[in-house]
Amino acid sequence: MSEILRNITCSGSGSSSGSLRSTRRTLLGQSMLTAACGVAGFTSLAVADDDDSNSQSASKAPETPEEAMKLLIDGNRRFAEGKTISSNRDMSRVREVANGQKPFAAFLGCADSRVPIEIVFDQGFGDLFVTRIAGNVASSENIGSLEFGTKILGAKVLYVLGHTSCGAVSATMKGDEVPGQISGLFQHIRPAVKAANGDLDRAISENVRNQAILLAEASPTISKLIQRKELIVAGGVYDLSTGLVTAVDVAVS
Repeated sequence: MSEILRNITCSGSGSSSGSLRSTRRTLLGQSMLTAACGVAGFTSLAVADDDDSNSQSASKAPETPEEAMKLLIDGNRRFAEGKTISSNRDMSRVREVANGQKPFAAFLGCADSRVPIEIVFDQGFGDLFVTRIAGNVASSENIGSLEFGTKILGAKVLYVLGHTSCGAVSATMKGDEVPGQISGLFQHIRPAVKAANGDLDRAISENVRNQAILLAEASPTISKLIQRKELIVAGGVYDLSTGLVTAVDVAVS
């Protein structure tokens, strides 16, 4: 636990274009240890320095939400640094989980082909329960799936992952006519666009925050898990250029 504390630094909740592409940090993660920050709720940005965590096997099942979150932070760092261990990606793991699954984290991510969530966090078969939809919006169907992933399968982290240059957020911001049912996504994203005042990067972060809060508050099932401290709701933005995930503050209770 002391090692985790050394790798976590508290920061504010502001979001900007610069923070999404900072080259000064090696990794930005979600800080779960509220005692270390001296505030209630969840704060973001954990800066993970080089330590012995690279040798930690991603296949080790975390016992707490904090441990599960650290596995994600460490995994993204390995990916961005080109030091992936790619555990749980062979046929022995396929056979191991064939008759059952117990993922340690559940994700609501964007459908963008450039953001394969298991790869981004250096995880493998059976580690993550992933739902993906353009704009990473919390539709009723996705909420139901994530209730299953957390309540039934036991995921300890519920993570909303957006990404830079998100086409769904950009399209919502432009407001142009689009074909088919694409515009059905816009209603979920408009609150973030309005709050961003024309800043795409901010809109992307705001959308992550809004969807995470919606998941936490709209679902009694998820809300109870949070209250029992069996689940952490977190959010972040993946940088398409660097491979790093920048945490977004998600204030839930």
